[in-house]
Amino acid sequence: MNAFFISALQQYGYPVLWLIVFVAAAGAPISGSLLLFAAGAFSAFGDLNIFILFPVALSAAVMGDNLTYFIGRRVGTSLLAWLERQKRFRWISPQALERGRVYFRRRAAWAIFITRFLIVVLGGAINLLAGLEQYPYRNFLFWDVSGQILGAIIPLGLGYLFAESWEEVAGIFGAFAGLFLVCLVAIVLSVLFARKIRQARRTSAAKARTNETLQLLESKAGQSTGPLPIPD
Repeated sequence: MNAFFISALQQYGYPVLWLIVFVAAAGAPISGSLLLFAAGAFSAFGDLNIFILFPVALSAAVMGDNLTYFIGRRVGTSLLAWLERQKRFRWISPQALERGRVYFRRRAAWAIFITRFLIVVLGGAINLLAGLEQYPYRNFLFWDVSGQILGAIIPLGLGYLFAESWEEVAGIFGAFAGLFLVCLVAIVLSVLFARKIRQARRTSAAKARTNETLQLLESKAGQSTGPLPIPD
């Protein structure tokens, strides 16, 4: 499929680039970044203009992100209600879901920014979550545009600089992004695991203190209880 997109880019140029980047940013499982690497290389060969490629790519990506954001904003509440009714998702407790939503609201800005140019595979999901959580649109647009500027400059620039070997560079960048994602997941899981351990220790300590208090009360009650006085 990537070969088909690259061939279409060579034949039709900017309109095809805009359309594919737009669809990829909207959450479709296709690689818009790979096409930008190829477009940068084609501009180095003189087939395209790098100064036209940048606004084309940026506008397409921002429009695609906005589409999924407003979809999430529109249908997010209904989607959550549907998930709660499905028995297959009963392993997702309401408490866990609420904790996840709170965590996302705290990290929304960084999540939006990073997924524009580095962990792009999560971009569509982050857009939907931002809309679902009613994340302020001005903030979303700011972080979206900021991240997508890098999301356009990095692949276009690397493709232009390494025109002859743009595919190898794209592969290296993709491997780096994948490694970053794995490390990020590992860090998050480690933090959650550490929190679980601390919580378990606090619970155990609280139970131990409660047991000690009960034993102390029982011992005092036993010592104060003696034979009843016999009246004369």
